[in-house]
Amino acid sequence: MKTRRVLGSVVLLATMAAILAVSVWFAVHGWMAVEGPDMPVEGYVAMAAGIIFTLIVGVGLMSLVFYSRRHGYDDAADRGRSEGEREIEQDDVRSSRDTRPENQT
Repeated sequence: MKTRRVLGSVVLLATMAAILAVSVWFAVHGWMAVEGPDMPVEGYVAMAAGIIFTLIVGVGLMSLVFYSRRHGYDDAADRGRSEGEREIEQDDVRSSRDTRPENQT
């Protein structure tokens, strides 16, 4: 059973690596195929700054989501839901835990 999981992980990783390689190849060839004047150094600096800023904002927002959930800041929004809605969500969470492969014998 453990070898099946390891094999599945290896296949998944290989597939994702292949998709990444094809994407990078396509991006590089698409970038090089564009005719026109060369981009100045300032353009590359601006592009890098934009990418870094976007990553910082994305990571920061996701960190706030996890922080607020773990420290109870989302509980106030949860109070407006009915007891039935909470039970349905808890049942969904329990059923997803029960269907994990490591819980099956």
